[in-house]
Amino acid sequence: MAKLPDEIEIESAATLAHTPLFDVAIEMGARMTAFSGWEMPVQYKGITQEHQAVRQGVGIFDISHMGKFVFSGVGLIAALQPLVPSDLSRLQAGQAQYSVLLNAQAGILDDLIFYYQGETDSGEQQGVMIVNAATRTRDKAWIRAHLEPYLETGTIQFQDLSLSKVLIAVQGAQAVQALQMMVQEDLTVLQPFEHLDATVMGQPGFIARTGYTGEDGFEVMVYPEAGIALWRALLAAGAVPCGLGARDTLRLEAAMGLYGQDIDATTTPLEAGLGWVVHWDKGDFLGRSVLEQQKQRGVERKLVGLKSEGRNIARHGYPILYKGEPVGVVTSGTLSPTLGYPVALGYVPTPLAQVGQVLEVEIRGKLYPTTVVKRPFYRRPTASPIAP
Repeated sequence: MAKLPDEIEIESAATLAHTPLFDVAIEMGARMTAFSGWEMPVQYKGITQEHQAVRQGVGIFDISHMGKFVFSGVGLIAALQPLVPSDLSRLQAGQAQYSVLLNAQAGILDDLIFYYQGETDSGEQQGVMIVNAATRTRDKAWIRAHLEPYLETGTIQFQDLSLSKVLIAVQGAQAVQALQMMVQEDLTVLQPFEHLDATVMGQPGFIARTGYTGEDGFEVMVYPEAGIALWRALLAAGAVPCGLGARDTLRLEAAMGLYGQDIDATTTPLEAGLGWVVHWDKGDFLGRSVLEQQKQRGVERKLVGLKSEGRNIARHGYPILYKGEPVGVVTSGTLSPTLGYPVALGYVPTPLAQVGQVLEVEIRGKLYPTTVVKRPFYRRPTASPIAP
């Protein structure tokens, strides 16, 4: 087996990459920013306006920068099982699982969603995996290194479609109504974390009822021509274009971790509040022994939700203190557009992680009180579980 790329550096390009929807964003006057090697819209008309559009109606996001891997082959699920702590064998065709790639120390290399598409008449299992843009190159090398014996014999096939497909997130209370007009199949049959092959704008596509906003919604993967047509059709139907700014405030209200800030290779699923993705009744997987030790002894730190008052926003990197002594650090923070007060995520020692615990956060040299609260900060009235 080839050397495992545990610490492979993320590939950097001399110039920023552009998604197929880049020209459309420029045409609409989007404010652009560099993000994970891509030039992406950070906002169109304003972060708060875009945020509220998703909470109250429907917003659309270009997430084509994300990694898109396609797998097929006999024994695919069994081959992928050691790479994640979740039991992929539980999935029925058309279901998906949120999970994480772990190293041998149970550190999180990336978080992902695996969509199981079922088995063909010839016995080949098929699946799609969506990973983060910043870690795509490393994830690809990591997965290929572990699957090398299968890839060499042709038992399993792996394709990276990251640069050849458009991925659009359609999110919000009115997402079903907005997207249904452009899709031939009945979207109401999909439950959260289910997916199907569909006809989108008259072209073949892939639709999943998943998202990163805390609202109902879909993620649609199609070829560029259909993707551009879909984007324009959704705009014409009243959907609000949204950038990375609103995507961040929406996911933070829903307490969804951001890779590279709230979770990374120095954090384990049990520390990050992702113990629910660890299925102990499955076989062995990378990092299992470390997680078993943490489960037995208890973790020394936990990721918690923090609520502050006024406009004292605890941002990424700000120190968290208890009785004037540093005890942790803020990983993400913002002023919640929906709730009207500052919210944040951060790691603190387990004894200080109880709901109701009062801590302090240092903001520009001054200490302000902040309270550990239950996550998520925001939950839509008819919210469904994040995974089946």
